[in-house]
Amino acid sequence: MKALRNIAAAAAICAVLAACNREIAREEGEGALSLRIETLSKAAMTESELLSSASVSIYKADFSGLVRHYSYSEMPASIFLPADSYRIDVAAGELVKDNPAVASWEQKSYKGSKEIRISSGAKTTETIEARICNVISKISFDASVSEMFEPGFTCTVGLSSSDASSQLVYDAASGGKDGYFIASGFEPSLYWRFKGTLSKSGESIEKSGQIPAVEGGKRYTMSLKYTEKDGILSFDIIVDDSTNDIYNDIIFVPVSTGIAASSRFEVWAGHFTAHADVDEDEYDPSKVYFEFRAAADVNGNWTRVDGTRESEGSYSAVFTGLSPETEYEYRLVVTGASSLEEETIAAPSTFTTEVARQAPNSSFETVSNAESSKYYSLYDPQNALTELQTKWWCSGNAGSTMVGSSAVICYPDTGDYKDGSQSMCLQSRYVIVKFAAGNLFSGHFGETIGTKGGTVFFGRPFTARPTALRLWVKYSGGAINRIESNAPSEVKEGDYDKASLKVALGTWDYKKYGGDPDSPILVNTTDETTFVDFNTDEATIAYGEHYLASDADNSSNSWQQLTIPLTYRNLNSYPTHIVIAFAASMYGDYFTGYDNSKLWVDKVELLYE
Repeated sequence: MKALRNIAAAAAICAVLAACNREIAREEGEGALSLRIETLSKAAMTESELLSSASVSIYKADFSGLVRHYSYSEMPASIFLPADSYRIDVAAGELVKDNPAVASWEQKSYKGSKEIRISSGAKTTETIEARICNVISKISFDASVSEMFEPGFTCTVGLSSSDASSQLVYDAASGGKDGYFIASGFEPSLYWRFKGTLSKSGESIEKSGQIPAVEGGKRYTMSLKYTEKDGILSFDIIVDDSTNDIYNDIIFVPVSTGIAASSRFEVWAGHFTAHADVDEDEYDPSKVYFEFRAAADVNGNWTRVDGTRESEGSYSAVFTGLSPETEYEYRLVVTGASSLEEETIAAPSTFTTEVARQAPNSSFETVSNAESSKYYSLYDPQNALTELQTKWWCSGNAGSTMVGSSAVICYPDTGDYKDGSQSMCLQSRYVIVKFAAGNLFSGHFGETIGTKGGTVFFGRPFTARPTALRLWVKYSGGAINRIESNAPSEVKEGDYDKASLKVALGTWDYKKYGGDPDSPILVNTTDETTFVDFNTDEATIAYGEHYLASDADNSSNSWQQLTIPLTYRNLNSYPTHIVIAFAASMYGDYFTGYDNSKLWVDKVELLYE
């Protein structure tokens, strides 16, 4: 079942209830389209070679499917299309070859996309800019590397740590060159491996790692420098793009013992992962410890955590129970292999935990009739607190109440609550001609579409990384008595209804998902291609869900506190938005359920552990 469809279908019930006499006009006729492609960079291929092999695909702008596909050299001068909105995608260069080189020093690939509008009886001329889409590497060797290492040192970079066909090998002669990779799949990585032999000692140094979630069109620069004093080989990895964050410095300590760098993604609001390098010839591998305390508590006791051996000489530990927005200091404690005495290595290092943000109005105490006298909205423009003056939570009331205030499907309940003076009750109803599931979600309602459905915008800006959602719920369901023909085959009339509770964090781009900057996911209930399944969606960083049953064997008709863990599928990104969605009937997307299911929710908390 698609993760947002039930909420969206209920929120857009007004399409059937109130728009029965209104249809959306559609332009008729055709218009002509003329295309020109410009590549904004040159490759080993000539301009004519690039254009002759370029691929052109034309899609409906609503993502409903491919309309036309051409090779640019075979494309007609004018393309006649029905008046409508379209998206044009182009690809050129190495990417479109039958057997493209995944890794190359010279061959580049290009992509471009543009949305257009074809008007009836008119000719539209468009130029599509195709920009380089390769993941680009650039390895530079500082003079210290040449001085301290014997000739023949290399740094291998590739999309795989083992497949030579996807790798490029940098040496002293090729240092500073750009390498081009054709990346595919979900959040690909660049893997690197440095090999060299120290001139003085003859010691072989080999270190490897990866740059996660690399993106096409960006250059990843690694500057290698060796410091003789500390025996440190440092790699400064930088993304050559002014709109993106600089990637973490990665520091290797080949012989020294001490704290090693942690990725910025390993610093959370409630926990932190520390790393250290330990010379196992000098120190006992079974007695490696990390200690931490709040930096402000200079005379406080240290909390000790056992180190976990990740590989030879590499150790880590996770500090838990931390406070948000707090600076901590930590240190490495080891035991001499010969002396058997504990030794604290160097001065403490520091880190500061992340912010632990909460959803506004999370106990639903603030309501007003700011939008309509027929129902309450969960904000108040007259409130003294800024965060409560604008909409964050929304429901499908704007659609269901078009036939009257008695059709409200989300309302405050001042007689039954767990925190403050009221809860929110989500009530499923059969309103004249359609079943509407009671719902509440972060985002806002869109508009009706003819007599078939409507649009709903999901999500709110959010950059924190909670680990779970905790809330108070009560559910009163019943046997399903409203069922549509398109309901899943396993759902039968007489089965018991269930409530759904969902939370997701992601990096949804509103330009791709159709929404707006604040609520990037646009769900059109008449178009299944707009539905988002958080279990498989590539932009979803973390997701959690829970279903509540209420029947003779599993009654939920009393208040209970639930904790819904967030499972992170991507640990190397920060979210841009959060989606929280509750529904009294889990099959509301199929207009199916029990028409008096009630879900009460109160005191919603985001946990940071």
